[in-house]
Formats: sequence, C-alpha cells, structure tokens
Amino acid sequence: MFCVKDAQGRYVTVNPTFVRRAGRTSRRDVLGRRAEDLFVPDLAERYAEQDARVLAGTELRHELELIRALGPGEAAAATWHLTTKLPVRDGEGRVVGVVSVSQDLGEQRDAATFPAVARVIDHIAAHVADPPSAADLAAIAGTSTTALSRRLRRVTGLSTTQLVLRTRIDAAARLLATTATPIADIAHATGFYDQAAFSRQFARLAGETPAQFRRRERRTAPTD
Repeated sequence: MFCVKDAQGRYVTVNPTFVRRAGRTSRRDVLGRRAEDLFVPDLAERYAEQDARVLAGTELRHELELIRALGPGEAAAATWHLTTKLPVRDGEGRVVGVVSVSQDLGEQRDAATFPAVARVIDHIAAHVADPPSAADLAAIAGTSTTALSRRLRRVTGLSTTQLVLRTRIDAAARLLATTATPIADIAHATGFYDQAAFSRQFARLAGETPAQFRRRERRTAPTD
C-alpha cells in the first residue's frame, strides 16, 4: 500500500492496492479526501495521530499494524503489515506532506528451512498466555538475541518483540471472532495484564477495539 498526503491530510497520490483497501474502485474516489472520509473512526484517528508525528518531523519506521480490507468481497480480511511513514519536504526543507508505505507480511516465509526459527515460532504460539522473553527464545534457538532477531526478520519480516506481539494478537483475534469468551478472559489468556491494557494494545494495532472487532467479524461471518 502506498500513499502521499499533503499537510492538511488530503490524499494526493495512492496506488491501486490502497484504493482497494479503502473500499473504493477508483483513485478518483480517494484523491482529495482525508482518512476520516474513508475509514472507520478509530482507524482514521490512528492515522491522524501518526501523520501529526510525521508532520512534526518524526520518521515512523516498521510500525506493526493489522490492516483490514474494506473493499467488496474483502470485508473480513485483516492482514499484518509493516508501515513506514516519512515526511515530505520542499526545497527549503519544510515538511509539506507525508509519504506512507505498508508492506503486507503475508505468511512466515521458508520457516521450515530454518529449524531453529521454526522452534521459536512454535514456542511463541504455545505460550501466548505467558509470553517468552527474547533471551528465552534465543536460548531455544541456540543463538544470541541479536542473531535470533536477524533470522526472524529474514523469515518473518519482524523483530522478536514484534513477532511475539503479533502471535498474541492473532490468538486474541481468533478468540474474539470464534467464541463468546469475555474480553477480560481473552486478555488474560493472551498474556495481557488486564482488559484495559489489552484493549489499548489491540486498538493501537488494529485500529478498533476488541469489542468493535468482534462485532465486525460476526457481521461478516459466512452463514449457511
């Protein structure tokens, strides 16, 4: 996904993937609009907060996000991305806009060809209620924390910390979508201190609260 916004938050350049993810069929339906015109409020607010930081001169690199497609036939699709947002400057160095690139991480690549990495991925998945530390995972892989992080980035595109968090949020999302388990219990089952901490982290990554995610998944679930 690629887009450029001006200093007022209006989209001035987008690629076809962005158009589809915004639930539109043409660039004409996107250009000149702002995030609040295209996305649900929580998601638009997150984008606005990120943009404000970039317009102030901060670079955001490799931010982990769970991005949901809004286009026809894609209502239930939510995939992990790494997003980078950088300031656009004019000839005098003034920030005049934001450029954003989000890379779809897809599935873990070639994990089976890296036995140590595969063991680490399996261990994280088996211990979402008690998230392992980077040192614990490095010991399982038989390497240093730095070397493990490099290997994980090669296979998954994620750092050790990002992979642990992604795995926990994925587990929580499955429980939200497929069970009636109370959100507080899901928070505990996926290793969060309490429901409030879980809700904040989930909303930061997914752009909507756990309750909103659950309602949306139920609305879009296939029926017989």
